[in-house]
Amino acid sequence: MTTKTWLVTGSSRGFGRALSEAILEAGDNLVATARDPAALAGLGDGRPGKLLIQPLDVTNEAQAQAAVAAAVERFGRLDVLVNNAGYGDIGSVEDTSLASFRRQIETNLFGTIIVTKAAIPVLREQRAGHIIQFSSVGGRVGAPGRAPYSAAKWAVEGFSEVLAKEMALVGVRVTIIEPGGFRTDFAGASTTIEDGHADYDAVVGAAARMQRAYDGKQPGDPRKGAAAILKIAGTDAPPLRLPLGKDAAAAIEGFDRARLEELAKWRHLSVSTDFD
Repeated sequence: MTTKTWLVTGSSRGFGRALSEAILEAGDNLVATARDPAALAGLGDGRPGKLLIQPLDVTNEAQAQAAVAAAVERFGRLDVLVNNAGYGDIGSVEDTSLASFRRQIETNLFGTIIVTKAAIPVLREQRAGHIIQFSSVGGRVGAPGRAPYSAAKWAVEGFSEVLAKEMALVGVRVTIIEPGGFRTDFAGASTTIEDGHADYDAVVGAAARMQRAYDGKQPGDPRKGAAAILKIAGTDAPPLRLPLGKDAAAAIEGFDRARLEELAKWRHLSVSTDFD
């Protein structure tokens, strides 16, 4: 089996940490990144893969380019880029400041774009590679109380669909990962939770209460999620989208069915707008 070289953003905790550990356990090369490299202490201990740690704030273009260059310098190539870094706070649209919208979209969307663009020239020259983009079930189904996060992840989905069509011409594959609830830090210290205005309690307040109760009880196992990602990275024809978790699969299936039903219901009006 050929050894792969991976670059993973947000490697210090949660899904990124689980995936980084799985990559090293598989004996692959890993460029693990985090805003604070000290948070990656112990990652390579006792694992057969080769590890390179790089500082990376995904919104910093120079750091993104340096991380990709370091991967090539150390390991000779880059096979798999995983854009995992991200976070999402809870609050109503009205109560969420524009500054908070910008910060979340900057990290979740522009961070993905910045690191992807840093890696594209290397992958294009290689005529091979795999870009794995972390979206969310909230990138397919609008998540109440998470407007900035869903806005960013829906945009990641559109960006990645376009990217997949372009990169296919140079032998590079793209997969969008859509996790449901996984037992990571995402619902804990990584999240600011605001119950918000009473008028929105039925959706925003409910989301806040559910998130607090959900933390530590999510159905998804990050280790199994990491194993699934390693599996698709080893296939010749990976999917464009891969929901992770029964909750994600069920939610996306139900949402897509409802969209098709609505399209059929209003099709007569949709098609009435063409010239006779």
